[in-house]
Amino acid sequence: MIILSHRGYWLTEHEKNTKEAFERSFKLGFGTETDIRDLNGKLVISHDIPHIQDANIFVEDFFDIYKKHNKNLPLALNIKSDGLVQELVSLLRKYEIHNYFVFDMSVPDGLSYIRQNANVFTRQSEYELEPSYYSESMGVWLDEFKHHWIDSKTITNHLNRGKKVCIVSPELHKRNYFDEWKDYKDIDSKILVNGELMICTDKPIEAREYFNEKN
Repeated sequence: MIILSHRGYWLTEHEKNTKEAFERSFKLGFGTETDIRDLNGKLVISHDIPHIQDANIFVEDFFDIYKKHNKNLPLALNIKSDGLVQELVSLLRKYEIHNYFVFDMSVPDGLSYIRQNANVFTRQSEYELEPSYYSESMGVWLDEFKHHWIDSKTITNHLNRGKKVCIVSPELHKRNYFDEWKDYKDIDSKILVNGELMICTDKPIEAREYFNEKN
């Protein structure tokens, strides 16, 4: 199981999506999820619109930190605004970043990333039973908002169709995570598809220890 830290590896709430959280995440060898918006013509890291004016890091800063650690760790780029494709793809090429995917944009905006040959994940949840632009996507972001529906059949079906899979860990939606982690660990141990199955979590250290320990 590949572990992605959600908004970096933060220790307190105010560290989410900050340079400190990203430095910590990359230093410890975690893939990382973050949120991208635009502010005054620049791409910034910010999850919520009310906090966008307080964004203390530009996307270029984030990429600088990433390249400094030189580990080719996976990046999950949550697109929070439409119309960023040209600038973002240009920056990804400038920084020679290849192990990434973009996700969560609107369907028309997602198609614009596909036309630019970007690495795109579609998404599936209890509200999105049929993932958009599935055949053109390199992977699927699997999300459970209210209940645990992701099972072995769902995951292996996507993997067998050549898709990578990233699961949203349940604590991101304020649900208990340990019982579901048990299911995912069992699935991961059976499918043995190296690098194709990921989980995005607020508890990266705990997840690494749990998913890497032997049964």
